[in-house]
Amino acid sequence: MIPRVATDRVHPPGGDTVPLGVIPSFRFAFRSPQRLRMEVFGGIAVSLALIPETIAFSVLAGVDPAVGLYTSAIMAIAIAFTGGRPAMITAAAGAVALVSAPLVKAHGVEYLIAAALLAGIIQIILGVAGVAKLMKFITLPVMRGFVNALGILIFTAQLEHVIDKPWIVFVLLAIGIALMLVVPRFLRAIPAPLVVVVLVTIVAVVAGWRVPTVGDMGDLPRALPHVHLPQVPLEWHTFRIIAPYAVAMAIVGLVESLLTAQLVDEITDTPSSKTREACGLGVANIAGGVFGGMGGCAMIGQTMIGVNDSGARTRLSAFVAGLSLLVLLLLFNDAVGAIPMIALVAVMMVVAVRTVNWRSVDPRRVARMPWTETVVMVVTVVPTLLTHNLAVGVVLGSVLAVVFARW
Repeated sequence: MIPRVATDRVHPPGGDTVPLGVIPSFRFAFRSPQRLRMEVFGGIAVSLALIPETIAFSVLAGVDPAVGLYTSAIMAIAIAFTGGRPAMITAAAGAVALVSAPLVKAHGVEYLIAAALLAGIIQIILGVAGVAKLMKFITLPVMRGFVNALGILIFTAQLEHVIDKPWIVFVLLAIGIALMLVVPRFLRAIPAPLVVVVLVTIVAVVAGWRVPTVGDMGDLPRALPHVHLPQVPLEWHTFRIIAPYAVAMAIVGLVESLLTAQLVDEITDTPSSKTREACGLGVANIAGGVFGGMGGCAMIGQTMIGVNDSGARTRLSAFVAGLSLLVLLLLFNDAVGAIPMIALVAVMMVVAVRTVNWRSVDPRRVARMPWTETVVMVVTVVPTLLTHNLAVGVVLGSVLAVVFARW
C-alpha cells in the first residue's frame, strides 16, 4: 500500500494552491483551460523527448528498443498515480540500464525482467522502512554538485549527435536553440520544446535535408504492450543471479528519483512525499516488469522539460506523457520516426545549460564559500562524470560532507 502524502496542499509562487493527492491533483489540472493546456502539451513534449533517449538506453542495456519504450510508457502512467512528486517523469533510465547491462549479457532479457520486478519489491520495502529519511544527509553542496554534474552529463550526451555531422545539422541546431530561447517570450500557450520539434521537423522536410532521425535510432513498435512475466526457473539459483543486480537497480533508482524529487521541490517551491515516491517507484517498476519491462527511475532531463520549460505541476502531465507515448507509437509511428534527432538535441542542450547552478561556479561566489563546501561539490561532480552514475557522486559527496561536519 502506498503511504499517504504527508502534505495535502502546497503553495507555489503565484498564489495558486496545488494539491499533491491523486484525485485533487488531476482535478486541479482541469481547473482552467490554461492549466490544462500546460499539463497536456507539457506531457506531449516530454513523450517526444523520451523516445530517442529510451531507445539509446535500451541499446545500452542490450535489449530491443520496444522493451525500453514500453517500460517508459507503463512507468510514466503508473507513477502518475503512485508517486509522491507530481509532474516528475519516471521511465527507462540510463543509470539503471548501466547496472543491468551485464545481467542481460550473461543471462538474457528474461532475467532482466525478473530483476526489475525484484528491484520494485526492494524499493517498496526500503520506502516503508524509511529510506527517504536519508535525504537529510544530502547537503546543499551535494545538491549543487548533483545538478551541475547532471547538466554536464545531459549536455555531453548530445554531442554524439553533433560531432562529424553535415553542416545542415548545425543549421537546424541553431534554429532549435534560438526557438527554445525566443518562443517562451512570445508564446506561452504551447511549450517551447513542442514548438521546436514541430518547426525543426517542418524545416528539414520542406528543405529536403537528409539528417539523422528518431527512426534511425531503432525500430519503433506498432502494437500495445502485453503482459509478459519472466520466463526463468523459480528456484534459489535464479534468485542468487538476479539479487545483486536487483539491489543495485533499486538503490540507483531510489537515489536518482529522490534527488530529482528534491530538485523539483526547490524549483517549484513545493514539498513532496519522498516516502511515497520511493514506494511509488517500486510499484512503477513492478508494473513495468509485468509488461516485460527493463526497470527505470526518474528522468531528470525530461522532468525539467515538463516542469521548467512547460510549466507542468500536476500528475496529469506524467499520465499524458505515458499515454501520448503509446499513442505516438501506435498511430503516428512514421511521423515520429521522421523527427530529426537534432531537434531533440537542441531541446536537451538548452535544458542542460539551464540545469547547471551557475551561481555555484561563479569565481567570486566560490571565493566567499567555505572551502569544505567547494570540495564537497567537486567530489560530487567528478566521480559522477567519470562513472556516468549520479548515485556514485552523491554517495561520495554525502560521506565527505558528514566527515567535514564532524571534523
